[in-house]
This record gives sequence, C-alpha cells and structure tokens, in this order.
Amino acid sequence: MSATERIHQSAPADRTAILCLTVNNHPGVMLKICGLFARRAFNLAGIFCTAIGRGETSRIWLVVDAAANLDQVVKQLTKLEDVLAVEERAESRDRIREMEAMLGRVG
Repeated sequence: MSATERIHQSAPADRTAILCLTVNNHPGVMLKICGLFARRAFNLAGIFCTAIGRGETSRIWLVVDAAANLDQVVKQLTKLEDVLAVEERAESRDRIREMEAMLGRVG
C-alpha cells in the first residue's frame, strides 16, 4: 500500500482540513509548528512546504483531521511569532491530491 493510499484511508476527505500557512523561512519554524500539533495530540496527515518570493518566507500546506479542536489549533498557530498568516483552504484539496499522487509515483 502506498503512502498516498494510507493518507486517504487514515483521513477521509470529508473529515480533513487544508491549512495554508505563510511563515518566516528560517531553521526551527517547522519544528515549532509540528510541536504545537504534537502537544495537542493532532495528527498531521500531510505536509508540503515551499519557499516563496526571494526565499524569506515559505508557504506550508497542512492536511489535518478536522476534529472539534481545529479552531483552537488555528488560534494557537496565529500566536506563533514566525507564522505570518493562516488560512483554511478547502479548494486546495485537489491540488494536494495531485501532489500526493505525483510524490507517490516519484518515491
């Protein structure tokens, strides 16, 4: 079973949320974000990150279980010093699936 198939089995599309974060691009930012989810026992079903602009900022897409405490996690994300913006992006689901499928073929 591929990693993409495991992701879709563990987090059905109707129960997932896509969060799009704009963050400062420097060491330790991803650790802080993942640590926030780990402390709250939230599972990240998928992470995609890329530098934007001149590389001073990055865009991070997180595929998360849309459980009851998601609003609280979003509030906590916005409080992190290096997080510049947080948006829920339901329309990005198809793009995320395409990236997962592409990575499944490459890997």
